[in-house]
Amino acid sequence: MKVIELSICLVLLVSIVHGEETMKESEKATFGAGCFWCVEAVFQRLEGVKDVVPGYCGGTKVNPTYNEVCTGRTGHAEVAQITFNPETISFDELLNMFWLSHDPTTKNRQGNDVGTQYRSIIFFHNAKQELLAKTSKKNLEKIGRYKKKIITEIVPTSHFYMAEECHQKYYEKRGLTHLV
Repeated sequence: MKVIELSICLVLLVSIVHGEETMKESEKATFGAGCFWCVEAVFQRLEGVKDVVPGYCGGTKVNPTYNEVCTGRTGHAEVAQITFNPETISFDELLNMFWLSHDPTTKNRQGNDVGTQYRSIIFFHNAKQELLAKTSKKNLEKIGRYKKKIITEIVPTSHFYMAEECHQKYYEKRGLTHLV
């Protein structure tokens, strides 16, 4: 009986350790850079990115809908929440793509999309991401990469609400990934 109990304990211990290792293999990054369809399309192509989920973050309404967010009254930004393997792609590399994929100098606007929900924003998930994001922004300002001031907000992650199913993998479902 003791051998069976010991075997069960070992199996449970291995499961716990393996689970912790699996959890370490992925982290999250949350970026708002205009319409979440475009942000999703840009990041889902990167090696090391496991998943990209369009959604809403940074507002006051619980479980907002797309139509509610579009009014500008909920305070949410359209974002993409990215699950990535930090062994394959770093948060710094994701930040570089974030800066390259939109204009961080325009307030509440990206291209034809206008409104507070389209603001440039980084929601950090931990102190390391906060430091990396702020340092990255500061370095871009220092080298003068943009003629205008970078207005990207860098704030702690608030509750993330996944967007409705019709917004998930938007370009992919429509065969339009070649356009992004």
